[in-house]
Amino acid sequence: FGRHPCIVIHVYFLWFCTVSSRISWIADIIVVVSPENIEIMKSIIERYGHKRVTIVKGGITRHRSIFNGLKVFAENEFSNHLLQKPEVVIIHDAVRPFVEEDILSKVVMAAKEHGAAGAIRPLVSTVIASAADGCLDHSLERARYRASEMPQAFLFDIIYEAYRQCTDYDLDYGTECLHLALKYCKTNAKLVEGTADLWKVKNNTLWKKQNFWGFVFFLFVPLQVHLDISENISFSIGMEELTRIKKFAREVKKKNILVYGLLIQYKDHLLLQETVNSAAALIMALIKDRNPELIGQLLVA
Repeated sequence: FGRHPCIVIHVYFLWFCTVSSRISWIADIIVVVSPENIEIMKSIIERYGHKRVTIVKGGITRHRSIFNGLKVFAENEFSNHLLQKPEVVIIHDAVRPFVEEDILSKVVMAAKEHGAAGAIRPLVSTVIASAADGCLDHSLERARYRASEMPQAFLFDIIYEAYRQCTDYDLDYGTECLHLALKYCKTNAKLVEGTADLWKVKNNTLWKKQNFWGFVFFLFVPLQVHLDISENISFSIGMEELTRIKKFAREVKKKNILVYGLLIQYKDHLLLQETVNSAAALIMALIKDRNPELIGQLLVA
């Protein structure tokens, strides 16, 4: 992360914790974090006074990290964190930050009835399989399939038992929690139609130029936000580059992808939080409103 928390994780962790914290029926929030970023996450939680948040060290894969989070409720290995075992546990990922209470409630109620539940969305692309010679083997009928999304919810005993029975291959190469519940506990998950804002955030890195810190991050489908930064206070993006961005924005709009530009710059570290708040407000407004009139525009936080 460099000297400062990555702005993507920072902003979106704050957003998700704020949403979760205001929901009274969520008893505890377990944040699974890579070992090298635990201290950063602790400082964020302390700075913003988040309650009911417990940090747990993640594993080297998705399933190993989730299993570590579940162990907090059941295993003496995590006795320093041990919390009261819940009836239902929600599994969510940080790259889908704008989940609303309504979808959380729906998957929880479905999990209480069926044992497991997860959000789904229609496929936006056709899925094909290739043969050994690299040619098309077959394609799936898109209307019959759905994309599995987060959040997902489970009766705690079901998902914990599923992870206990996992093979190392499952833990190292698997990605679908609902499949583990079906495979090891014979629990057929209820699928809940998700909302359009359950897309993933993709992010790049932080770099420094002449004591001037900048961040680059991208949000893909249905929105892409691009941040650029210069070596000094003046913008480094010229008219040619702006024209290229606008042209690209018009082209991908035909595919229902809205592209905006966002410039975040600061020199005074004391003003970092103000800048982050401004950027977060702009991002949230763009995501919620999806105003097509602003595509290709460069906004400044």
